[in-house]
Amino acid sequence: MRAFWLAFLIALACFVPSTLSAREARFGGGNIAVELRADGEPVAGETWMLALHFTPSSAEWHGYWSNPGDAGQGMSLELDLPQGWQAGEPLYPVPQVLTISGLMNHIYEGDYAVLVPVEVPQGADVAAAPPVTGFVSYLACTDRICVPQDAVLRARTGGDFRQWQAAVAPLLDRDAVYEVSGDRLRVGVPLPAELDVGDLHLFMKTADFGSGLAPDYAAVQTFIREGDLLVVELPLKRRPGFDAAPLPERIEGILSFGKGQGLRFGAVQGDVPLEGVKPISGGGAQVPALWVLLLAALGGGLLLNIMPCVFPILSLKALALAKAGGDEMSARRDALAYTAGVVLACAGLGAAILALRSAGEQVGWAFQLQEPRVVGALFLLAVAITANFLGLFQVPGMAIAGGRASMRGSFGTGLLAAFVATPCTGPFMALALGAALVLRPVEGFAIFTALGAGLALPFLLLGFIPAWRRKLPRPGPWMERFRRWMALPMGLTVLALAWLLWRIADDLWLILLAVLTVILLALLALLGQRQGRGLGGGKIFFACIVGLAIFAISLFPQPQPRASTEDSLLAPRPFSETALAEARTSGKPVFVWFTADWCVTCKVNESVAIEREQTRRAFEEAGVITLRGDWTRRDEEIASFLAQQGAAGVPLYLWYSPGAEAEQLPQVLTPDLLADRAREETDSPLSAR
Repeated sequence: MRAFWLAFLIALACFVPSTLSAREARFGGGNIAVELRADGEPVAGETWMLALHFTPSSAEWHGYWSNPGDAGQGMSLELDLPQGWQAGEPLYPVPQVLTISGLMNHIYEGDYAVLVPVEVPQGADVAAAPPVTGFVSYLACTDRICVPQDAVLRARTGGDFRQWQAAVAPLLDRDAVYEVSGDRLRVGVPLPAELDVGDLHLFMKTADFGSGLAPDYAAVQTFIREGDLLVVELPLKRRPGFDAAPLPERIEGILSFGKGQGLRFGAVQGDVPLEGVKPISGGGAQVPALWVLLLAALGGGLLLNIMPCVFPILSLKALALAKAGGDEMSARRDALAYTAGVVLACAGLGAAILALRSAGEQVGWAFQLQEPRVVGALFLLAVAITANFLGLFQVPGMAIAGGRASMRGSFGTGLLAAFVATPCTGPFMALALGAALVLRPVEGFAIFTALGAGLALPFLLLGFIPAWRRKLPRPGPWMERFRRWMALPMGLTVLALAWLLWRIADDLWLILLAVLTVILLALLALLGQRQGRGLGGGKIFFACIVGLAIFAISLFPQPQPRASTEDSLLAPRPFSETALAEARTSGKPVFVWFTADWCVTCKVNESVAIEREQTRRAFEEAGVITLRGDWTRRDEEIASFLAQQGAAGVPLYLWYSPGAEAEQLPQVLTPDLLADRAREETDSPLSAR
């Protein structure tokens, strides 16, 4: 028996090296080198991103997309992962086309990276996990020759993951539709009509449509556009010798807009309309120009100054106006500082939204107010400002009543004004921000910046137009009394934020925040006493208080959300796309509204137009079905649906007449608007009773 096991172990020892040798690199990567990079260390329960970074030895060599086209070879990858770890589908940048002798290839020129998401299971012992290794084979080609390449991989941390993730084509947030008619493939891709799509090309990842049908990659592609639908027509070629087979249930591809920009999409079988519609060249003829979107963003930001959600910080704006009554140079400096704060905040929020969406997150305007820690920080800030207005302490470097103007204070006022204004979306903003979320990142960033410029414009003009400033009251002792009165609206802001925290946080979280608030007020009172005695070091002391508050709130545990118990006169059902589809098949009118507890405009509209007995009676007579989408906390389905409607945030109000598509109602509702709309349905012969 012992001899048997000895012979078995010898045979196994001989077998193992032969198995490993099959994973040895036979060709190497002399023409296009590859290395496996990791975005930091893996974390249990999270997605760990790996990247295969390809680097050609010279400009003549190129690699291939997963579907190489008429010729070439895609990458073949094997990863050795710990048990239970799952590698996702590789994510590619938008490819390029190379046509030689009538054959089209889908290639990459220069450096490029293919990302591989790895799901690390909950409870995984990542510290004890072995290094991730693997094996990859691929093809390196020039215009004349092709050489097989391969490499044994070992993951190392590092690399420009931010740039690599930005290059990956983001996934469209809803399915496209495709149909095959004869020898032509037609794909209907839902895209906002405002999107400037540039130089279009469809890269089909799916290479087999059954029955020998395959895309004719080098054929001319036709693009048709009508409203929010872009249709691509691509000829198919039939290869002989294949048996009849059904079409695939789902196809995938990348719609390129040129210059490395595009969208990944999945498409299911269905009817694609637009027969007889005149084709367009490049797809951008009917799209508003970027300057139109920039003007819309500028106008939307300007109107934010009078939107209800900006009311809580009107006290700060009023003080900024009063301070502008000083000398001309000080007024201009303050105006520029305030503008810089507003624009920086809007641009920063816009950049964060675009970065998160490019990483696959479904976020929109004011997404940060869905995070309890952010709302908690705003609450502490509002408490501190209220205490400042009541004279408990002075913010170092900010002159409130008379005296020398403070650029730092005006800059901080601008930051706060923009941050607190984010729960609102007003007229013109839906067009601009909806397009910004799907445009190229540079254009989207420009739109968010224009929004900030519009919000700051009145105060910028005030600083540079002396005639306007002369109409303001002169600085004097009244400003100190005015500042104390302004503690009232800021105190109301504290209460509003406390109510919001009660809605999105649990009891333990609120207790911890209350303790932190008491400590904060005690430290600010101590700072005020030091200032009253003329002691120095006020800026350092104040900075320490701010740092302590931020550090403490960052340590708070993630709260458990409360169940929504808010009642409504209209008795709405919770929104879901399934519930909406069922409601629309009833033959009755459907009203859908999207709201959030942090959206002041939403709450004003609800009190003015929605939660009214008159509206309830009109809806009851017309048989209107109501659905409500609560976006107070993050909800992927609501975020995706808002994006489909071209909306960057809430409020959003949709009306569906029987058999009709959605009609977007104004974002600011008048008292009788909904009741009148319901009466129109009652009088319509198409309305189901």
